[in-house]
Amino acid sequence: MLPAAAAFLAALAVSGAGWQLAALDEESVPPAVVHAAAHVEIAVIDTGADMRVPEIAAHVSGTFDVRTGTRDVRDPNGHGTFVASIAAAYGGDARLLIVKAGSASGAFTDQYESAAIHYAVAHGARIINLSIGGSSTSAIERAAIRFAVAHGALLVIAAGNDYGMGNPVEYPAALVQPVGSRGAGSKGLAVAAAAEGARAPFSDSGSWISLAAPGVRVYGALGDGRYGYGSGTSFAAAEVSGAAALVWAANPSLSAQEVARILETTASGHGAWTPELGFGVVDVSAAVVRAQRLAAR
Repeated sequence: MLPAAAAFLAALAVSGAGWQLAALDEESVPPAVVHAAAHVEIAVIDTGADMRVPEIAAHVSGTFDVRTGTRDVRDPNGHGTFVASIAAAYGGDARLLIVKAGSASGAFTDQYESAAIHYAVAHGARIINLSIGGSSTSAIERAAIRFAVAHGALLVIAAGNDYGMGNPVEYPAALVQPVGSRGAGSKGLAVAAAAEGARAPFSDSGSWISLAAPGVRVYGALGDGRYGYGSGTSFAAAEVSGAAALVWAANPSLSAQEVARILETTASGHGAWTPELGFGVVDVSAAVVRAQRLAAR
């Protein structure tokens, strides 16, 4: 593991948020797998990132702002910085492609989201983290998701934080785990947030949830040299993106759908699905072991 990420996880362990590590069981992942993740690139499509954060800077393979056409991905919002720091910390030595598509207010258009997805695919990202969502979709968003899936990328998408506001179906998450699918036929992972093994109160629920990850009081980088806590499915998704990188590192021959299925079937539900947590809370160590066994066949 890169020194910056190792220091981040060490700080997390003594910060009062060490339960995140225990829930994911990432500490049991063999060092060889952690290092092999350097061959896997995660595209973080968000509001940019603070390149001064050591955990992010140590992992970045490239940056691009689809709104300006420049490499400047400074993040006045902070959301992308937090997400990127988590993906870096939980993905072993995986590389990060920071693609800025959101405004300073955190707003995203389907046009910029689509452009960011196309850019990520064209630049070799195997995992695309989308910690964004809304209650509607569009033809351009649907086409971008289809494009990424067709080109072998694994889409990891936050399920949304609107349970208390009517629990709406959220997109683009419901484009990769369709409404009514109940865990079947996924084209990616729609990630809910968990707290102590149960659905976080804010996390959306429904037939379009794939699995879950810790999403309450998640420790991450705030930017400007500061660290702190945040809650949301955005951060649960980033943890799952990191987990996916480690599974792919354990078995590079897997397809995106195979990686997703391994993460689902090794989660805490032991193959059983619920609308609250999908197949359960992700278990990174179990997923890596399953991937290694498949590679040995």
